[in-house]
Amino acid sequence: MKKTVTWVLIADGAQARVLENTGPGKGLKQVEGLQWSNEPLRAKDLVTDRPGGGATGGSMAPRVDPVEQREQDFVKNLAVILDKHQQQGSFDRLIIAAAPIALGDIRKAMSPAVKKTIVAELNKDLTNLPTAQLDQHFDGIIAA
Repeated sequence: MKKTVTWVLIADGAQARVLENTGPGKGLKQVEGLQWSNEPLRAKDLVTDRPGGGATGGSMAPRVDPVEQREQDFVKNLAVILDKHQQQGSFDRLIIAAAPIALGDIRKAMSPAVKKTIVAELNKDLTNLPTAQLDQHFDGIIAA
């Protein structure tokens, strides 16, 4: 009988990691190669006082907040990677724990195939918790 592999995505808009559970009592283990983080933006990346170079020559405000755009790009890339692994059969079930805004962005970015594997979502930012402390947040969900 094939074991059920549950992946747990822990994310916010700037960092993420995937943990794996392969059955009752097995705990959570970091999936090698599946952890990401954005370098913090520098102040000069956020605000500029230079005028825009549009056709009118006037300054133009950016259409999208640079931090928000960066977070959306991060989440989109994350969704592409999860989709690839889902197609390869790397996991059977997915649990997502993410900061509230990131959770909404992740939902929008995920493919229908990945969405079908989601068994639970936690509207919590657990990105800074050590792996050993995460078990308590997912024990009841993984066992189900």
